Amino acid sequence: MLSKLTALLGLALVVGLGCAFGQEKAPDETIKVETKLVSVPTTVSDRNGRYIPNLTAADFQIFQDGVQQNIEFFAATEEPITVALLIDTSQSTRPVLGDIKDSAKSFIKLLTPADRAMIVSFDFAAHTLSPLTNDQEKLKNSIKSAEIPKQLAGTTLRDAVYDTINTAFKGLTGRKAIILLTDGKDFGSRISRETLLYGMEESDTLVYTVFFKTDDRPQRPMFGGFPRGRRGGGIFGRFPPIGFPGRRDDRQRERMEQENRIAEAFLQQLSDLTAGRLFSSKDGKLKKTFAAIVDELRFQYRLGFYPAEETGDSTLHNLRVKVSRPDVSVRARGSYRTQNK
Repeated sequence: MLSKLTALLGLALVVGLGCAFGQEKAPDETIKVETKLVSVPTTVSDRNGRYIPNLTAADFQIFQDGVQQNIEFFAATEEPITVALLIDTSQSTRPVLGDIKDSAKSFIKLLTPADRAMIVSFDFAAHTLSPLTNDQEKLKNSIKSAEIPKQLAGTTLRDAVYDTINTAFKGLTGRKAIILLTDGKDFGSRISRETLLYGMEESDTLVYTVFFKTDDRPQRPMFGGFPRGRRGGGIFGRFPPIGFPGRRDDRQRERMEQENRIAEAFLQQLSDLTAGRLFSSKDGKLKKTFAAIVDELRFQYRLGFYPAEETGDSTLHNLRVKVSRPDVSVRARGSYRTQNK
C-alpha cells in the first residue's frame, strides 16, 4: 500500500513539473510586447495659410512606407503648449541681438497661463536662463539677461537644440516646439549636423526657425579679446588692415553671403524635417508670424499609430498624411526613426 502511495505521489510530482516547464516554454504562447505610439503632429490649412478646424479622424489617412496605418490616437481640441525659445548670443549676432530679444519678448506675450516656456541662450555653450514656467515676468527678465560673452566666442546651435530635445523635453507629451532665433551659423558644437538631424527623426517636437541675416566675420575662439594662437607682429599687431577695398573685400563679401545661404538652408532643413517652418526677420512681420505659430501649435491635429513590431537596428520610415478635403495644405512629419534593441 505504501509503495502504491509513493508511486502516485511520484507521478503527481512528475506531471506537476512537466506542466510547470510546459507553461514556461510553450511555443504557441502569446507574449504581449508594448509598441511605442508614433506621434504625428499635423497642421492643415487652406491655400492662404489659415487653419482649418473641425476635422475628424475619418478625414485623415496615415501611410508608413506606402502602407496605410490604423489611426489609434486623435486629438483636435485646443491644448496648452510647451515652448523652448533658443536665443543666439554668439559674437556674430551682435548687430541683431536687440531684434532677437525683442522678438522673443513678443512671442512670450502670446502665451496663456496654461502654457509653459523656457529660455535658452547659446554661444560658446548653451545656457538655461529660465526652466519651464508660465511666469511671464520671469521669462521676460530671462530674455533681458541674455548677453553676448565679452571674451569667449562660439555658436553651439546644434548642441542647444539637441540638449533641449533630449533633456528639457524628454518624457514630455502634448504639443511642444522649439522657437530658434539665430543667424544659423554654428562654430564649436560637439553634436554634428548629421547627428542632430538623425535625432530629430525620433522626436515629435516641431522646430520653428527665425533667420536673422548677419555679415560678421567667421568666429574664432577668443580669450582676453584676442584670437587664440595668433601672434602679434608688424604695424597692425593682431588685427588685419582695414579700409583698403578691392578684390579681397569682394571675395570676403561673397564668402559671407555663401555662409548665410548655407546657414539658411540648414534652418530650412531642420524646420521641414519636424513639420515646422522657417521665417526670415527681414520680412518685418514677426508679430503676425508668432501669432500664426502659436495658433498652429495650440490647434494642430495630433495623430498616432502603433507600427508593426520590428527587429534589428535603427530603421528610418517614410510617413505621409493625407486629408480628404480639396484645396488644403498638409504639414506633418515626413519620416520617423525607430530604435530597436
